[in-house]
Amino acid sequence: METTIQQETKQKVYFDLTTSPHLHSGWSTSKVMWFVNIGLAPSIAAALIFFGLYQILIILTAVIFAVGTEALIQFIRKKEITWFDGSSALTGLLLALTLPPNFSLSATAIGSVVAIGIGKQIFGGLGYNIFNPALVGRAFLQAAFPVQITTWTKPNYAVDTISSATPLAAFKFDKIITETSSLAIGNVGGSLGETSALAVLIGGIFLMVVGIVNWRIPISMIIGMFVFGGIFWGINPQQYPSPIFQIFAGSFLFGAMFMATDWVTSPITNKGMWIFGLGISLVLVVIRIFGGLPEGVMYSILIMNAFVPMINRFTKPQTFGKAKEEKK
Repeated sequence: METTIQQETKQKVYFDLTTSPHLHSGWSTSKVMWFVNIGLAPSIAAALIFFGLYQILIILTAVIFAVGTEALIQFIRKKEITWFDGSSALTGLLLALTLPPNFSLSATAIGSVVAIGIGKQIFGGLGYNIFNPALVGRAFLQAAFPVQITTWTKPNYAVDTISSATPLAAFKFDKIITETSSLAIGNVGGSLGETSALAVLIGGIFLMVVGIVNWRIPISMIIGMFVFGGIFWGINPQQYPSPIFQIFAGSFLFGAMFMATDWVTSPITNKGMWIFGLGISLVLVVIRIFGGLPEGVMYSILIMNAFVPMINRFTKPQTFGKAKEEKK
């Protein structure tokens, strides 16, 4: 007769082996996505106030086609259909807020399909995409509809001295400076979600307070703009814009708060976040000053998205208890 110890020895023991982290933060994917959607509420309100109620149609079109495209692809792949996790709705909403006022609804729908299909699902879905999906859709629209994507509408409450052109375009081509107060409030030309710096900051600070947005990326971008933009401004203030103007004008703050801070496409290490944010500002300053386009936030974030795996690799902290390897 086998002893109890022998019987226990023959029993198979199974362990659950999972990757770190093993401590749960309390944030679920759905909760995070819907909180970011809430953080965009001030920017949505500003878009409706300054550009009219038609913008609701643009937002709804972008969200509906983003959610529908994701559900269709998940159905074809025989994956769980995540209708209500908020990720596809957020992609559509972010895309809509990067578009000019009164943009074509059919082009908006195409942009949402590209954002989800090519920017997200082609990589395997949420958590596997390399680039920010909303910016992928926006980049496609920039190439496919160059005239519509650069046609700006004068805000409802803009004073006569402010043209329908964006402040960045007005300075780059005509050396016209837009007052910071107008940039902060939002009665200037530009994309739906970028014109009101105050609305963007309210939503972004809310996300930082609740712990969704890591402050290192926005702060590093702002510091980078002061450093890199300040160099050119110091050389020739009449030829190059001031760092403060570059921060408040265009989609710099919107990109810093809502695009660059995307958990999937941004670095996971603290040191990497600083490198990432500074890199975005460096590329952005080069594009704005030497490029043919007055704006470049979209391209600068997408370019730095490509470097995220390398940044994560070289900023990986040393394993606790492991001695440094001696150089041969």
